[in-house]
Amino acid sequence: MSGTSEGPVPRAGTAPGAGPSEVTRSDHPGPGLSELRDYRAAFAASALPMAVVDDRGQIVRPNDALGGLFGADPASLTGRPAADLVGLGSDAPTWRAYNEVLRGARPRLRCTRRLKHADGRPLWAEVTVVPMGDPAPGAGRVLLSVADVSDRREMRERLRHLRIHDPVTRLPNRTLFLERLTGVLETPPAQDGPSPPPGRIGLCYLDIDGFKAVNDTLGHRTGDRLLAAVAGRLTDCAETDGHRTGGHLVARLGGDEFAILVEDSAGTHQLTELARSVLSALQRPFEVSGHRLSVSASIGVVERSSAGTSATALLQAADTTLYWAKADGRARWTLFDPERNAHRMTRQALSSMLRPAVERGEFTLEYQPLVGMADEVVRGVEALVRWNHPRFGLLGPSRFVPIAEEDGTIVQLGRWVLRTACRQARRWQLEHPDDPPLFISVNVAVRQVRDSDLVTEVAEILAETGLAPGLLQLELTESAVMGSSGRPLRVLQALSDMGVRIAIDDFGTGYSNLAYLSRLPVSVLKLDGSFVRGFRYEEGARPSPADETIVEAMVQLAHRLGLTVTAECVETSGQAERLRRIGCDTGQGWLYSRAVAPERIAELIGSRPPEG
Repeated sequence: MSGTSEGPVPRAGTAPGAGPSEVTRSDHPGPGLSELRDYRAAFAASALPMAVVDDRGQIVRPNDALGGLFGADPASLTGRPAADLVGLGSDAPTWRAYNEVLRGARPRLRCTRRLKHADGRPLWAEVTVVPMGDPAPGAGRVLLSVADVSDRREMRERLRHLRIHDPVTRLPNRTLFLERLTGVLETPPAQDGPSPPPGRIGLCYLDIDGFKAVNDTLGHRTGDRLLAAVAGRLTDCAETDGHRTGGHLVARLGGDEFAILVEDSAGTHQLTELARSVLSALQRPFEVSGHRLSVSASIGVVERSSAGTSATALLQAADTTLYWAKADGRARWTLFDPERNAHRMTRQALSSMLRPAVERGEFTLEYQPLVGMADEVVRGVEALVRWNHPRFGLLGPSRFVPIAEEDGTIVQLGRWVLRTACRQARRWQLEHPDDPPLFISVNVAVRQVRDSDLVTEVAEILAETGLAPGLLQLELTESAVMGSSGRPLRVLQALSDMGVRIAIDDFGTGYSNLAYLSRLPVSVLKLDGSFVRGFRYEEGARPSPADETIVEAMVQLAHRLGLTVTAECVETSGQAERLRRIGCDTGQGWLYSRAVAPERIAELIGSRPPEG
């Protein structure tokens, strides 16, 4: 028998004697019978719990591993809804996606579910549902598998715990704190009745006063142990809060900064009592690394309705209030004050616009007369700067000069004031040649003396305007002049040698170093208005004999030192009369005139100002 006489060998799965066309028709991509048997054997023996589910969601064929997972005979699972077994109906999005897979409208579903093993232990399972995709009988069925991912989940949770907790104190860190805070503010209040009251939230934001000194002197290890001990006391305070109705979160936000979040605040009283208990707890000495350490804390307290509040706004308010607590003296708590915050915001806005405003020429000068007490004739004027603010209107110097002194803008602004005032004084002199010229008094900040070449600037401005040095008076506060030494004293002496008069403003409220006064190049003392107010007799006001005695003594001392005396804040004729009898040389105040435009001053030259 030859090999060629038997013809071709038929393929597996084809009938003997079938032609090539018949073989092609039967060569579909599906598995053969032997392969199906292999698949079913693998399915049954697999350690991965699986089940075939029909298009109605009922289990058609579970494997042994699935039965073992739930502690049931696999056969008893047949016909049960697969969704009930693995919790696919526990939330609407998953339930919807599962039904889409059953209908063939979705290629896959994968989700994580917390299940209970037959031995009683909980487990995290990754449930996967995919179409079987077999055109043979059984089409429309899906394969469900359940993988135990508890170890992976536990590792992920462990890593997350490390990411959101502080390794030194074991407290939640800033990341977890912000997550919790944001979650609380974004969660709507529980519906209890037709219109439940809005929830409230509170925050104590604190840092340890002088903590850097602990690190610098005792080392960071001791500092870390102190932080851990502080964290323990903060946690105790939060847990023993008598008003506590919900969870308090104690967190370390970084460095020596901590926060206690009160999620369901009972009101401001709860937060302030909690702050008091924290201060009291931290005042008890700490025993750390063989050292007995005493610390204190500054605490910013914020309490408000959760509605309309963002995490950013709450933290900004808390940070601002903590700054207030430190500025007020430390070792205290301070409650957020909307009015004080509005003032701070206004101050910040003024600070940011101050330097450009000088460059844009938004400032103007008004002048208040300085009147001779004996004859009530105008002798000079004080230049007072005003800011024509485009948003806040006309602002007096108390609103912006302190800011200008802090950021250094006072040097640029002061130069403009000095030049403008000298130019105006010279203009009055030229316009009224037959009247005694008015001297011009200009306030000078101590920063101008220290940070600029004031002597050169004054000399250049006097030369530029043509004003005689004797007609310029520079006013410095008592605290700025008393105790001056080194360069400031040399500047004052050079100005005096030039012929410029130096006046001490608000005298009697600063250092009052009278022995040092005789060695300063000073020409004028301006008595602070707080003393002058004690001279009032009108409208039932009770005069202060002590103020009168003090003023009389200061006037006599000034005259013996060759100084002249100006009384500020003269408001009534009775005050003026008493000051005149005591011997004050000039007066300034609303009795004579408020600060006015330069045109009004021109009308007063050579005459008495109208009262009021």
